[in-house]
Parts: sequence; structure tokens; C-alpha cells
Amino acid sequence: MSVRNALLGLIRQKPRHGYELLTAFTALVGGEKNWEVKPAQIYMTLNRLNQAGLIHIERVEQEGGTEKQIYAITGKGEAELKKWLVEPVKTTYRRDEFFLKWMISLALEDGDPVRLLYLQRASLYKELHKLNQEKMKANPGTELAHVLLLDQAIMHTEADLRWLDMIEARLDEIKRQPLPEGEPRSPEGEPRSRGRPAKVREEIQPDDPGG
Repeated sequence: MSVRNALLGLIRQKPRHGYELLTAFTALVGGEKNWEVKPAQIYMTLNRLNQAGLIHIERVEQEGGTEKQIYAITGKGEAELKKWLVEPVKTTYRRDEFFLKWMISLALEDGDPVRLLYLQRASLYKELHKLNQEKMKANPGTELAHVLLLDQAIMHTEADLRWLDMIEARLDEIKRQPLPEGEPRSPEGEPRSRGRPAKVREEIQPDDPGG
């Protein structure tokens, strides 16, 4: 959805063809190393936006024997873009692959959660060094937006390192706690009652007067 709506915004800025949108998007996010989008994804997204009535082909240009379709935004697309721009962005910090991997290592008898912490920490320090080197090379006079994006990445990486320190400091306490298992459920997805099933009371039928 982010790429889709970003393309809408770039077309809203000015009508463009597919390759222009690819290069503009790549430049906007700071290069392929930050967010790689394939040409096929761009053209597939444009086709879907066109089918949904959010953009339309304004004109076709002939350049070197190749036809280029120039897309412009529609009124419906304007409304969609405006809605997206004012919606807060939801974070995904709770859906963390390292945390999942680390919890699995705790669950396994031969797992090594301490080694995972060390490996992750080493990887984060390498990433932090790389980000700082890239920031040093950036020119704040002409690339301030990119510098601020790097600052965000640096802050997140530093926060992740502090979080790993917190985990390591409380690892023994975590190991003493039972791992979450979830509530048992039936094959139909209904929660199973814990313990022995309740006895069913048989209703005593009154004697049949006619018996």
C-alpha cells in the first residue's frame, strides 16, 4: 500500500510515465539499498491504479520508437491520496523476527539464547557503523531529508542495542518463567475447558401414571 500511494503522490505532483516513477520513488527513499522496487512492480501497480479509476492515461508519447504512457491522477485518486496522507502510520515493533527466533531458542533444549544475543549485537554494531559512515558522507546542505532518515535508522539501531542489554541482564529471570503456550482449543477452534469435564446431571422423569 505504501508504494501504491507513493506513486499516487508522485503522479499528483506531475504526470509521469512508469520509468520516471521508478527513478523518482528510488530517489525519494534514498536509493535501492533502503527500499528496492522492481520495474515490474511499478507497472503492475500502475495497471491496478488505472483499473481502480485512481489514475488515467493522459497521453502517449513516442520516444525513440518506444511508446510511453503518461499517467495523471483522477478525482477519485486525489481523494484516496488525501486520505492516506492524514492517516497515522502504525508501527510493527511487536512483530519482530529476532524476538521470535530468540523465544524459539528458549523453548528448545539445545537452544542457545545467549549466543543469539551476541550474534545479533555484533550485527547491529556493524549496521550502526555503516549508517554513521553513510551519514558522514551525506551533505546536509543538499541532502538534509536523507540525513534525517539516517538519523532515524541510527536511533532505532541504538535502541535495539539497549534492548539487547536489557534482555541479557534479565535472562536468568526469564528462564525461570514458564514459556507461553496459549489456551488449549478444540479442532473447531473453541477453547477447551481445563480439568475434568463436568458431570451431566440426569433429569429424573416422573412416573408415568398410565404405566
